[in-house]
Amino acid sequence: MPRLLLVDDEPSQLKALQRTLRGLCPDLHMDLALGGEEALTHLRARAHDAILADLRMPGMDGLTLLGQAARWQPLAVPMLLTGVADFATAQRALNETGIFRYLTKPWEPELLRAHVCAALAEFQHRVTQQTQAAAWQAEQGVLSPQELERLRLEREEPGLTHVEWADDGAVLMPALDAHLPSMPR
Repeated sequence: MPRLLLVDDEPSQLKALQRTLRGLCPDLHMDLALGGEEALTHLRARAHDAILADLRMPGMDGLTLLGQAARWQPLAVPMLLTGVADFATAQRALNETGIFRYLTKPWEPELLRAHVCAALAEFQHRVTQQTQAAAWQAEQGVLSPQELERLRLEREEPGLTHVEWADDGAVLMPALDAHLPSMPR
């Protein structure tokens, strides 16, 4: 089942994106996130095929979010949506995050739908390439059975095998509440 993460700091924009993309393909699930921090919570919780994030958001902008998303879900296809299109920002987005598409607001509904369909197809292509490369490496004896299993687990649950190490060799664990949304006081 394909899964798309939509990220914007404006609830009305998120709903408009959701309406535009509703019925795009069978079984498409859309997660909505109000800003970068909420998007990271979604990314840590489940795998996504593609991410469409607004560029200008308070706190964490879209480029920063997509850069962090690539660490957790390297196969997810990143796309950037912006109300202010300029060449320097587009170039930075391509160089820093390897975005798949740089889209502008307001969007043309059919064009947006076509770009999201292309991103979902690109995700399938990336998964197929990774699977074929791992199979070839296994045949050549380059990958151990353990490494093949790690790749399989990482495809199913991105970030599962991601470990951060301290300088002294200790495993760094995220705070227990790092994946929970903040609670109102």
